[in-house]
Amino acid sequence: MQEPPVLEAQKVNKYFYSPDKTQVLKEVTFKVTRGEFVSIMGKSGCGKSTLLYILSTMDTDYEGTLSIDGEVITGKSPSYLSKIRNEKIGFVFQFHYLLNEFSVLENVMIPGLKLNKKSRHELEHIAMEKLKIFDMQDHALKKANQLSGGQKQRVAIARSLMNDPLIIMGDEPTGNLDKKNSDIVFNIFKELAQEFKQTMLIVTHDAEFAAGTDRIIEMEDGYIIKQ
Repeated sequence: MQEPPVLEAQKVNKYFYSPDKTQVLKEVTFKVTRGEFVSIMGKSGCGKSTLLYILSTMDTDYEGTLSIDGEVITGKSPSYLSKIRNEKIGFVFQFHYLLNEFSVLENVMIPGLKLNKKSRHELEHIAMEKLKIFDMQDHALKKANQLSGGQKQRVAIARSLMNDPLIIMGDEPTGNLDKKNSDIVFNIFKELAQEFKQTMLIVTHDAEFAAGTDRIIEMEDGYIIKQ
């Protein structure tokens, strides 16, 4: 018996109206299974980030069907989608979006505080465990602005794991990093997929990064041309 896909898009179409109607996603259909490390590649403007925005449930203005964890979530209410995002999706962006006035530990705890299912004491413990994966536990009490760029991105990934999400979505997570830090981030992702069976869907421009993933979904002019 095969597991249901963690994520499935069926015939997703997306239009922009500025000012003319332009179709930016065309009949996008694919699925991602548990523990898969998948990258999405394509030239700028091919629709990668637009697709990720829809898959992450932030953009609901599309045609087609999106399922997460075997459940169709197309057409669900904003409050329900917010709950799905908090529980099932971890995000890593090109910019780390850490809050400088908070400590590293507090930054990692934020998704857990939002979900509001555990005590602060429990959340602190979980956040420390996540920081240990990245060898960042010694920096827990520093303010975020005291870290280097690579360290900030590691903290951002630790934060994305806070609620043990079903899937991590990344938008160019190594786009702002030098080669050394890009490799560190890639190796962390690889380990998360292999050791922790963490499902990952990462939009990237970095061909070397993509080559190391389990599968590359290639996009061109709003279509998936290879997956």
